[in-house]
Amino acid sequence: MIAIAWFLAALLVILGLAGLILPALPGPLLLFAGLWTAAWAEGFAHVGSKTLIVLGLLAALAFLADFVAGAFGARRYGASGRSILGAALGAVVGMFFGLIGLLLGPFIGAVLGELSARRDLVAAGRAGWGATLGLILGTAAKVALGITMVALFLVVRFL
Repeated sequence: MIAIAWFLAALLVILGLAGLILPALPGPLLLFAGLWTAAWAEGFAHVGSKTLIVLGLLAALAFLADFVAGAFGARRYGASGRSILGAALGAVVGMFFGLIGLLLGPFIGAVLGELSARRDLVAAGRAGWGATLGLILGTAAKVALGITMVALFLVVRFL
């Protein structure tokens, strides 16, 4: 049973780390679940409730940062709601095209969303840039908080 718990913990942590970059996976949630499972596998002997609460707060902050940064970047450059939706959809579609898709997908989606709101091409381009910048900043924040979660877990576990 312990081996299964460790395997599940490792799988969740790996998926969580991938989800910090890939928009289709809830990275912070999966990462927290993996770290919690690892603590559970040891009977919470090394990583206890205080650490798990901090890890949960970091996961929630990472989840929130992703949405706030994306919306802020888009709004800062005058994007409409359609543009923000287009950027999110573009990010999901773009992940199937590798790194270039992850970068261009949100931009193209935001531009198409803005054009569907009957804006001109210059305004659509600005909105696309803002949405893309927001998504990149949100992803950077998620990655930083995810690495912090893993580092905190490892420090508490091994020191």
